[in-house]
Amino acid sequence: MYVKLALGNVRRSLCDYSVYFATLALAACLLYSFIASGDYLLALGLTPDQRAIYAKSGTVLEGFSVFVVVIFIFLVAYANRFIVRRRKREFGLYALVGMPRHGVAAVLALEGLVVGAASLAAGIILGGLLSPVFSAIAAFVFDAPWRFQASFSPGAATWTAGCFVAITALGAAACARDVLRRPLVDLMCAERAPEHLAFGTKRAARIQFIAALPLLAIVWGACVFQPMYFVVFIIPMGFAAFGATYLVMRSAAWRWGARARRHVEVYWTGLRAFTVRQVEARVSSTAAALSCVCVLIAAAVCMTCAGFAFSVGMRGPGALIENASSLAPIGFVGIFYGAAFLVTAAAILALQQLSGAADARQAFETLRELGCERAMARASLRAQVRLCFAAPLAGALIHDVFGLVLVAFLALVLGSASFALVVAGVLGFTVAIMGAYYLITCRACERLLL
Repeated sequence: MYVKLALGNVRRSLCDYSVYFATLALAACLLYSFIASGDYLLALGLTPDQRAIYAKSGTVLEGFSVFVVVIFIFLVAYANRFIVRRRKREFGLYALVGMPRHGVAAVLALEGLVVGAASLAAGIILGGLLSPVFSAIAAFVFDAPWRFQASFSPGAATWTAGCFVAITALGAAACARDVLRRPLVDLMCAERAPEHLAFGTKRAARIQFIAALPLLAIVWGACVFQPMYFVVFIIPMGFAAFGATYLVMRSAAWRWGARARRHVEVYWTGLRAFTVRQVEARVSSTAAALSCVCVLIAAAVCMTCAGFAFSVGMRGPGALIENASSLAPIGFVGIFYGAAFLVTAAAILALQQLSGAADARQAFETLRELGCERAMARASLRAQVRLCFAAPLAGALIHDVFGLVLVAFLALVLGSASFALVVAGVLGFTVAIMGAYYLITCRACERLLL
């Protein structure tokens, strides 16, 4: 019975699970492609020196893969929270008709298993289908002959499946815990209960900001004064960057709302009060997702710039190390996965906004019933989406001010003469991608709500 109920729920909740499915499928494709990239590189007929350099970089690549897994654990946790929040009343009805709480948790776990298995398969298939594109990029970077050939890496697929077992298990456990610990009345009234901003006081906002300062000092200081120390401890540095960004965003969200209310005349003009309340209502759940996106964008910019520093156009006669061309494998990884991180972060941010729009459908319906003009509702919606896109992008650019110091040091070692041009191009590409996703997301949210 539980299996049939879970399958039926997945079929009926295609709208909700499409967000979850797309997030997991993107994660699976990225994780699979990251590990399978070794096969693409080694199939190009690299020189012995290039193969040796790539073999030595295996530890660093494994470290980045672990960091990617951790990032997607947080993102999947957010997707799970969205699904559970929207379906708490349904879970309450199950309990009301006599289903035991462990049965409700079993149904939720089975649903996650079905969606997780489907998204894992879709992600690996997508990674395999795109393997000729990945190998073509590698051939361009290494100036090697290329032929159209799709490939599949069983080892990478096995590793990705193992990571997804851990991710889905943690997600299912978190969902079950959230449902089991809530009383029946809370589940039945969940649709009318807004999300509250935890630690939403002036003192708490100040404490969170002060707590973020030492983390930022460690990360930024290592980039500027101890670049090799940052590279060696890149995983804990990534955790510190995420934690600091999360605390700053929580603090900034409260300060933004308090400052908006300070100007009474402006606050009650149009739908500004509605916009502020809508943003604050979801800040507790979106802060983690926005922080993850911020770190992904910052890493994408630094990795892409570093990739160019290690490969195309950056190996001039003034290089301070010999045979810099043998570092091209690292350059390929940086260029390709920097772009992949950027596109993935933008796509997940768009999905997160669509999830929020689905949650706000009742609020916008109330506005229509009260006679609100469509233009005003549209402006409010765009302001909400714009803020959620601008916050992680601005945070990522601030991180990159210090991260690019580290990349500039590497470029100097390689004798780069055009690093500033590369940085300008990568930043322009980043802003263009985020702008394109912003416009697409606005149009999608407007179709959903207006």
